[in-house]
Amino acid sequence: MDLKAEIKRLAKERDAVILAHNYQPDEIQEIADIAGDSLGLSIEAAKTTNKVIVFCGVHFMAETASMLAPEKTVLLPRMDAGCPMADMITGEKLAEFKAQHPGAVTVCYVNSTAEVKAQSDLCCTSGNAVNVIKSIQADRILFVPDKNLGHYVQRFTDKEIILYPGFCPIHNRVTVPEIQQLKREHPDAVVVAHPECPPSVVDIADHVCSTSGIYSYCKESPAQKFIIATETGVGYRLRLENPEKTFLFAYEGFTCKNMKKTSLQDVYDCLLNMGNVVKVDAETARKAVTCIEKMLAIPRNA
Repeated sequence: MDLKAEIKRLAKERDAVILAHNYQPDEIQEIADIAGDSLGLSIEAAKTTNKVIVFCGVHFMAETASMLAPEKTVLLPRMDAGCPMADMITGEKLAEFKAQHPGAVTVCYVNSTAEVKAQSDLCCTSGNAVNVIKSIQADRILFVPDKNLGHYVQRFTDKEIILYPGFCPIHNRVTVPEIQQLKREHPDAVVVAHPECPPSVVDIADHVCSTSGIYSYCKESPAQKFIIATETGVGYRLRLENPEKTFLFAYEGFTCKNMKKTSLQDVYDCLLNMGNVVKVDAETARKAVTCIEKMLAIPRNA
């Protein structure tokens, strides 16, 4: 059976759009109708006229899509595809964190569960986090769950940012010596890092940006060789768009096991059986969407 052809056939039959996150396996990105970052995909999900959304990513992403497109059926090919960073904070833990710092504004990274978004004042992405923080009038901000992204944002503001001790295990694993070794081997390479990396790695990077930013930066840069400090899934599009350029990843095995769980068979089975539906309860969704909408309403030059 030609799985790719069958997936396309079933998607048309089910009136489904297939979304794939930038960190998904190459073959999943290849069959996707749209590939991108988590929030961008969820916004596309809300815009689409398709009745069914197959979200090839991790659980919190499917939650966000379901909340922004409540009238659609959202399917997650692998229900066991979670996010270790998102799981580091729960609604209960956030409530305790807020109680320890009364009066502070809570900003949550989009890489968080619906219940955490529901208890936050504002959401942010890795691409707009600095802009979101600058838009806030308050001087004290709780930033959850990613301490590394929060530390990066702190560089651009005098506001007091109180960091929750969460992190992405695969980004937090990057070390300066590993990058320095690659630089010795490839002195002409440009270092591009995601802000989920540790502060010490951010310090030595030539450019720091989100996954979407990495695509545009590498495409526009005159450099021919890059050391990429983020998940290897971005390599699919980087190589596709820049066949003449070389991309090296900051360390061997820079892969998210949860992102790589999704297979073509999973996508096929999901469409065939219309299983693995992700739905968020109405009250949690209402509060969480408010948090996201406030972020989307912030002018880009705030």
